[in-house]
Amino acid sequence: MSGKLKNKVAIVTGGSSGIGLSIAKRFAREGANVAITGRNQASIDKALQKIGPNGLGVRGDVSNLDDLNRVYQTVDERFGKVDTLVVNAGVYVLAPLADFTEEQFDTVSDINFKGAFFSVQKALPVLKDGASVILVSSTVNGKGIPNHAAYSATKAAVRSLARSFSAELLDRKIRVNTLTPGPIDTPVFHSVTSNADEAKAMMEAMGNFTPVKRIGTSDEIAAGAVYLASDESSFMLGAELLLDGGLRDL
Repeated sequence: MSGKLKNKVAIVTGGSSGIGLSIAKRFAREGANVAITGRNQASIDKALQKIGPNGLGVRGDVSNLDDLNRVYQTVDERFGKVDTLVVNAGVYVLAPLADFTEEQFDTVSDINFKGAFFSVQKALPVLKDGASVILVSSTVNGKGIPNHAAYSATKAAVRSLARSFSAELLDRKIRVNTLTPGPIDTPVFHSVTSNADEAKAMMEAMGNFTPVKRIGTSDEIAAGAVYLASDESSFMLGAELLLDGGLRDL
């Protein structure tokens, strides 16, 4: 790899699987020390084997502010101040409007929106001046799709946070940008379907719906994250890097 993140310190929330894990692995290959968070210790331990010796795993729930404080204190004690924060932790909760429960709403809101907001707020004491903050959204933040109302709203909120946070953190030269994937091949499809065949069918359907006629890979999203974390994106602020196979605009 090019060493674009050599000697940098990065945190990836929700970094034990899917897009988050791919970002963490790519950051480590680019020379960064990488801390990941997750709610399942076994998944964290498995992920660290793939990240390598520059990895650190801290169990925590982004919707729990005490957990966030502990995560950032642990990372600061191990690696020092943070150069890049990737706010990736999220849940994909789908249901028709008529059937959506309060419990489902609270789950998706607490993790995707509240979690994103406080993941940044609680990180402020450990973020270096000039740090890069990457908020992971979704291409549905600008589309209307059945069964996606609450999920899409939280991802639109994340996109909005990037703008507001950028304005507030200008004096510290902290750049906040949004990384916005389209449909990506991750385990999330298995979490919202009943079996492997249904998951495969859902992925194929979403792939056929995109102009490029396929879903993306988490490695493609990780490449975008490296760009946003590196000095190559130094002129990006409050912006959105859209990697969705043309789904939104074509």
